[in-house]
Amino acid sequence: MRTRVAPARPRTLAPLVLILVALALVSGITGGLVRAGVPLPSLFPLSGWAGHAAVAHAGLMICGFMGTVIGVERAVAVKLRAAWLAPLASGVGALCLLVNKTDVGAVLWLAAAVFFTAVNVVVVHRQRAAHTLLLLGGALAWLIGCVLFLRRPGDAASLPWWFAFLVMTIAAERLEMTRLMRRRPGANASLWLLLGLMTLGAALTSFSVRIGGVLYGLSLLLLALWLGVFDIARRTVFAHGLARYMAVCLLGGYAWLAVAGWAWTGSTLGLPLRDMALHALGLGFIVSMMLGHAPVILPAIARIKIEFGKFFYLPLVALHLSLIVRLVWGLDDPHWRATGALLNTGAMALFAATMLGGALLWRVRHARAGNDGE
Repeated sequence: MRTRVAPARPRTLAPLVLILVALALVSGITGGLVRAGVPLPSLFPLSGWAGHAAVAHAGLMICGFMGTVIGVERAVAVKLRAAWLAPLASGVGALCLLVNKTDVGAVLWLAAAVFFTAVNVVVVHRQRAAHTLLLLGGALAWLIGCVLFLRRPGDAASLPWWFAFLVMTIAAERLEMTRLMRRRPGANASLWLLLGLMTLGAALTSFSVRIGGVLYGLSLLLLALWLGVFDIARRTVFAHGLARYMAVCLLGGYAWLAVAGWAWTGSTLGLPLRDMALHALGLGFIVSMMLGHAPVILPAIARIKIEFGKFFYLPLVALHLSLIVRLVWGLDDPHWRATGALLNTGAMALFAATMLGGALLWRVRHARAGNDGE
């Protein structure tokens, strides 16, 4: 008798998680617009879910959106049903925060981080390497941040840990991509030293915001320099097609990471640079990475094909220009800050439309090729 093997990707669960991802993204962006001072129509009542989204903006974007997306990517990679518990918990947790059930949402985010850490232990068990150990380190950073959020939901002490989760995850992916490159002696050791400095800065922030913040900001700045020197993007930027596009996204993101490190340090020392620190890191660096990797990762996760073209550069340029409007012109002007935030949203919407257009273009071209073959 043949034993039927259950699929690793639950057919009923995946669409639900996708809906939760979209909900977290839309609500997180809405909350960000409210915080930036963008006037919204009456459909978005500040006394209701939009107001809750404004309070939970960072958590919705990092845990609800990015945490769920990364959880799905890891679940697909390990091919275990239980791995889907992490993105399901983080997605439902975001929904709880939108209905002002912060305590329940915090517990679910902590559960998501625990499940996600367990999944990464499996990854390390299957392949013990520098990049898998770093992925596990990022999962632990998310876990620590969620513990702090559960204990003190209104405190910003969880933010450095949550950002460390994303930064370490990105660094691990870049380390994996460049592991076959010949690097100078001490390159890997210096990377671990920088990430250790980031971890120390995040930990000290709970006790001394100034000392911890300065160390954290310096680690971001030095990490940007490390990536600019050692990442393979500095070579592939001279390639063509998708490889060049990814390299441009990465190098642009590293520039914003350096800005974030400088601004994080300055904000800690009392300069009015908090919005620049958070969004140069969250939008300039992390979203640039997302734009660069999405044409490769999304097809693997969603099992679709994307036709790449030069039109992919449009949302990338829009993102960088909107950040300049928000973080430079809007540094001392609330009107330009709000305008820049609105343009940030437009850039992300343009990227979503670009991905959809790339998928439709692939279908049209291959359907035409199939008809010509007949």
